[in-house]
Amino acid sequence: MSLERNKSGADAPPLGTRQRSWSITLRLVLLFTVAAALLLVLAMGAAYWTVVQHVVHDNDRYITEKLAAIRASIAADAGPESLSRELKIIRAADKTYAVRVIDSAGRVVAESPRMNVTLPIEVFPKNISARGLRPVTITYQTRNNKTFALVTADAEVGGQHLTLQLAQDRTHDERFIAHYAALLTGMLGCAVLTCAGIAALVTRRSLRPLKRLAEAVERVGATHFDERVPINGWPDELQPLATGFNKMLGRLEESFTRLSQFSADLAHELRTPIAILRGEAESALTKPRSSEQYREVIESSLEEFQGLSAMIDNLLFLARAETSGSFNRSYFDGRVAIEEIREFYEAVSQDQGVEIQCRGGGEIYAEPVLFRRALINLITNALRFTPAGGSITVALDRQKDASKVSVADTGCGISSQHVPNVFNRFFRGDAPRNSQGTGLGLAIVKSIMQIHEGDVAVQSELNEGTVITLNFPDAKSNGAPTREDR
Repeated sequence: MSLERNKSGADAPPLGTRQRSWSITLRLVLLFTVAAALLLVLAMGAAYWTVVQHVVHDNDRYITEKLAAIRASIAADAGPESLSRELKIIRAADKTYAVRVIDSAGRVVAESPRMNVTLPIEVFPKNISARGLRPVTITYQTRNNKTFALVTADAEVGGQHLTLQLAQDRTHDERFIAHYAALLTGMLGCAVLTCAGIAALVTRRSLRPLKRLAEAVERVGATHFDERVPINGWPDELQPLATGFNKMLGRLEESFTRLSQFSADLAHELRTPIAILRGEAESALTKPRSSEQYREVIESSLEEFQGLSAMIDNLLFLARAETSGSFNRSYFDGRVAIEEIREFYEAVSQDQGVEIQCRGGGEIYAEPVLFRRALINLITNALRFTPAGGSITVALDRQKDASKVSVADTGCGISSQHVPNVFNRFFRGDAPRNSQGTGLGLAIVKSIMQIHEGDVAVQSELNEGTVITLNFPDAKSNGAPTREDR
C-alpha cells in the first residue's frame, strides 16, 4: 500500500505548478488579427493579381501590334537594305523592343542594332506564334540584368517564308511589379499591426468590467459583504454576470447575518443553563450536604441537561434538513395521522383543560415522520400558550394540487410586530428566557416545509389566538407517482 501511495505521489505534478493558459485578451487579439490578416491577404492578393494581369495583357497586345506593323513594313519593302534601314528607324523611335528577320535558309536578313550581342538567335522560342492568337513568349534575362520577353513569328513576302524574332524589354515592368509587391507587403504588415493594436484596445476596454469584478471579489470578506458591482456601462453580454454576482453577494450577506445572529443567540441560550449548572455545582460543593440535598441538585441538573439535549437534537435536525438531499415522500391518509397525534396529546390536553379537535380529511403527499414532527411542534406550541378552557383545532383541507393543514388555537396570540420573526431560530417574542421551549420549534416546521417544497403561513391576533397553516403540494409529474397514478 505504501508503494502504491509513493508511486501515485511521484506521478502527481509538483505543488504550486499549473498548466499555463492564454489570457482572453491574447486569444481575442490573435483571433481578430489572424482573421483581419487573412482578409487583407486575400484583398491585396486580388489587387496584385489584377495589376499583374493588366500589365501582361498590355504587353501581349503591344507585341501583337508590333508584329503586325513589322509584317506590314516587310510587305511594303522586302529588300535587306531597306529592312535594316526600317529597323534602325523603328529602334530609334521605340527602344523597348528589338527585331530580327531570318530567311528560310536560316540567314539573318535584318536585325536591330547590337541585337546579336545581347539576344542571340538560339535564346528565342522554337515554337512559332500563330497569327490572330495570343503570342507565345518566354522570359530571358541578360547579363546586365535586363529582362526581355521573346517571341517567334512568321511572315510571307512574295512567296518567301521569313521568321521574325521580336524581343520586348520588360525590365521596367518587372521592377514596377516588384515595387508594387513590396508596397503591398508593407501595407499588409502595417495593417496587421494596426488591427492587432485596435483589437487589443477594444478587447481591454470590453474586459475592463471583468477586472472591476475581480477587484470586487478580492474585497469581499466577512466584513465586506455589502460590496456591489455597478453594472452601468457594462456590455449586455456581461450584465447578467454582474447581476448574478450582486445577487450572490446579497444572499451571502443575508446568510452570514443569520449565521452571526444564530451564533449570538446560541451562545446566549447556552449561557443560561450552563450558568445554572455551574451555580448549582458550586453551591453543592461549598459545604457538606445531606444525600437528599445532593439528590435535589442532581435532579435539577438533569432537567437542565435534558433541555440542552433537546436543543442539540433540534439543532442537529435543522443542520441535516439544510444539507441532506430529498426525502422519500408518499401519499398517506392525513386524517388518520392527525388522529394518532391527537390521541398522543389527549392526556396532556385534558390535564391542561384544553380540547383538541380534528376536522376534514384527505390524502397528504409528504414524508410521514417529518409530517408528524411538524404537527407535534405546532400542537406543543399551541398547548403552551392556550389557557385552560381553550381549544385547539387541527383541520385538513384537500385542494386541487395541494393539502392544507392548519392548527388554530384560542391562546394569547402574537403581536403583529413579532409575527414576521416567529420562524427565526431562538425567537420567543416577549416570553422570558427561562420559559419552556428552546425557540426552535417553528424554525424546524419551516425547514420541514422547505424540504417538501411547500410553505407555512401564520395569522395571529392578541388575546384571540393563532392560526398556522401548512401547505403540502402534490407530487409533480417528473417521475414521482401522482394521485391519478394510485
